[in-house]
This record gives sequence, structure tokens and C-alpha cells, in this order.
Amino acid sequence: MLYYLFFFALRRHFSPLNVFRYITVRTAVASLTALLLSLILGPWMIRRLRELQVKQYIREEGPQRHQAKAGTPTMGGLLIVSAIVIPTLLWADLRNVYVLLAVGATLAFGTIGFIDDYNKVVRKRNKGLSAMGKLLLQILTCAFVGAVLIGMQAKGAYSTQLSVPFLKRLHPNLVIGSLLNARFIWPLAYVPFILFLVIVIAGLSNGVNLTDGLDGLAIGCVLVTAVALTVITYLSSNAVYAQYLEIQKIPDAAELTIFCGSLTGASLGFLWYNAHPAEVFMGDVGSLALGGAIGTIAVILKQEILMLSIGGIFIIELLSVMLQVASFKLTGKRIFKMSPLHHHFELIGWGESKIIVRFWILALVFALFSLTTLKLR
Repeated sequence: MLYYLFFFALRRHFSPLNVFRYITVRTAVASLTALLLSLILGPWMIRRLRELQVKQYIREEGPQRHQAKAGTPTMGGLLIVSAIVIPTLLWADLRNVYVLLAVGATLAFGTIGFIDDYNKVVRKRNKGLSAMGKLLLQILTCAFVGAVLIGMQAKGAYSTQLSVPFLKRLHPNLVIGSLLNARFIWPLAYVPFILFLVIVIAGLSNGVNLTDGLDGLAIGCVLVTAVALTVITYLSSNAVYAQYLEIQKIPDAAELTIFCGSLTGASLGFLWYNAHPAEVFMGDVGSLALGGAIGTIAVILKQEILMLSIGGIFIIELLSVMLQVASFKLTGKRIFKMSPLHHHFELIGWGESKIIVRFWILALVFALFSLTTLKLR
């Protein structure tokens, strides 16, 4: 909105406002706006959550030292989502479909998390939506994202081909071409594409949710991931850099850089209050929204496979739970003392701060490695 005011309305009268035509400037301003919103609104929101008795309930079967955190305000993800969406609406070109899609997916996943958190708070127990109900809502959201991208493909603005790291000439298509000409069964051609989107977006959403178990752990890892995605988004939308790095050029994704900048600023601002010892927890409304946003950006940029590395911490946490459940059901034995993985390290004696910082370091290593693969093809 401010973008339209400064660039289209006022620049004729004040030429320095032409600077807002540049993506880099608006990305930086959006990041700062998101950071300031988080820092300014944070104390008020924490106070309101306390007044409304929106407090965290700790599982009895979890690590015992977590019981001391019971009563800490939760649903702080409302602050994160606000700090992402508002700067994006202020500084991005809202005619861009990708921006609207990223904002819509963030709000949709945030709503799923809000319903889950609300049920937990009202019922005063650590249960919200059923696992099946939550998954169904996530699948529906992913299907909507897929439908929009299929529409963009029809206009020649999107590709359903995958980009494979290190293999620049390998671009498998997720759409079954032979079915496209069949009048009655052509929708089946897009089933693999939609299923893949569910795996990527819902998987990352749940991965961030599972990582959110220690003060500042998830938001710190999201911050690192957001910075990496901001860089990749800018490179993918720039013709010169995209050609040099031999990555798929997505010119319409340039405005998405502003969304990524807002995500970075919002994550940094929330970390101020979520750092150990946390004054507020993000809750599912924050973790599901953040994971959904990251996953949506990945599929728009055609970097779904690279997200295995960029979001490596979230994938590891998700896999630790899947392996734990599978092992217990098949053999009756557990691989880890407790899952997700960060709880395992707690139970073997690592301090909370040590786990958090080491996971942040690993997230940074994953992100740096991912950026190097853009040229190593």
C-alpha cells in the first residue's frame, strides 16, 4: 500500500521516492518494518495473552524440567503472522499472484494452528485438533496452492518440472503428459504434482511445529532459512544471476523477495521475546504458519528438493518422530530416548541452551551448503 503511495502517487513530486522501485530497497524496508512491528507490539501482545489466560500446557510425559515453563503465554505466533503479512501488504506489489499466494498460504496454515491452539487453551489440556483433522486441513490448503500454480502454468508463468541440485539437465515433470489430452481423466495428470506439494508444504509445516520444543529453537532455525530463501528468491528473479547460476528464472517471483524479507524481520523480532528463557511461545499458530510459508516459497521457486538441505533441521526433527513411531510399532523398541530429536539430547544430559545454539549452527551450515549448490551443477 505504501509502495503504491510512494512510487505511483508521490514520486512525481519528490524524485527520491523512485528508490522504492528497487526490490532490494523494499525488501530491506519490509524487513525493518517487520522487526519494528515485532519489537513494538511484542510487550502488548504478551501482556494481553497473560490477561486472557492463554497459557502453555506441558505434556506430563515430556522432560520434567519443562514443567517449569507451564503458564508461559502461548499463541505468540499471532505476532509473527502479523509482522509477516502487514509489511508485505505495505511494501509489495499486490498485483503479483505469488505474493498473494504466499500470504494466503501463511494465513491458512496460521488459521489451522489457531484452531488447534484455541482448543488446547479452552479445554485446558494438551490436545487440540485431531491429527487426522489437522492433516486434512493442511492437505486442502496444499491443494489450493497447487490449483493456483496449475493456473499459472496454463499462462506459461510456472513450471511443474523439478530442479535437481547438481544435475542441471535433469528436470523431471510431475504432470503425466499422456493424460492431458484425455477429456475426462485429464485431472489425474496433476495428482502426482498435488501429492508432491502436500509432502513438501505440509511436511515442512509439521517439521517446524515439531522443532518448536525449546526456547528460541524453531524461530532461530526459521530465521536462518528465511535469509537463505531471501537470497535464492532474489537470484531466481534476476535474469543475469539466474543465467549465470543456471537456475530456473522466475521473473514474477521478484516481489516474493519482499515477503521473504518480512519473514526474516518477523523471525528476528520474535526471537527477541522467545529466546531462553522465553517470555512467550509461538504455539501452532506460529509454527504451522512459518512452515507453510517456507514450503510455499520453495514450490514457487522450484527449489523443493533443495529444501531438504535449506530446512535440514526441520526434516531431521520430522524424520526422528517418524522413525521413532515406526520402530516402536514394528519392534516395540525406541531408537531415541524421546522424540523429536532435541528431546533426546535433553535426556542424555545436554543443557537447553547448548542444544539450541548447536541446532542453530547446524541450520546455518545447511543454509550455506544449500547456497553453494546453486553454482555446483
